[in-house]
Amino acid sequence: MKFLKDLRQNNNKPWFDENKTQYQQAKADFETLVQQIIDGLSRMDPGLEGLTVKDCVFRIYKDVRFSKDKTPYKANMGASFSKGGKKSPYGGFYFHLEPGGNNFAGGGIWMPDAPEIKKIRQEIDYNFSEFQGIVGQKDFIRYFGKVNGDTLKTAPQGYHEDNPAIAYIKLKSFVVTHSMSDDAVTQPTLVRDILRTYAVMQPFVNFLNRALDE
Repeated sequence: MKFLKDLRQNNNKPWFDENKTQYQQAKADFETLVQQIIDGLSRMDPGLEGLTVKDCVFRIYKDVRFSKDKTPYKANMGASFSKGGKKSPYGGFYFHLEPGGNNFAGGGIWMPDAPEIKKIRQEIDYNFSEFQGIVGQKDFIRYFGKVNGDTLKTAPQGYHEDNPAIAYIKLKSFVVTHSMSDDAVTQPTLVRDILRTYAVMQPFVNFLNRALDE
């Protein structure tokens, strides 16, 4: 957390190069956390067995070619836990570490490609009562509130506005997040708290992935 705070104030290559040792220590600290999360998730979801830290952690270096913000580094660390790794089309779990109260544990599927989103929409349409039961569960609402994502302005082809599930069918992403304070992410209970959050989320992720498998 200290390194990321310092990086935010000094987001340039000369400072980063000068503080490479601190970066390596921070990276090792984060990777230790990620391994502990993998170990816990593998017990919850056998489909995640065999994941490595490298499969999950995102690089701190930004691709600035098409961005107005030319600062070279992300002032956060993130890891995604999905069957097949972070570039997999499957839904999964995500952890984001960013000082200033921007930390969160979340998951789902972000901007799936057309074939995948078609399958998810069909699964929600065919099994809407089951989906409602998952996202309407008391703990799910307490942790995540609701399913988020950019929304189409009109119903996608093959669906009508009077469909009971239309609010979900119009979504372009299916994502949930649980915010965590800076204090919470520096506690010894962090891994337990993250895994507890993922346990509440797991039926939601399973539903999305079942759609992709069918």
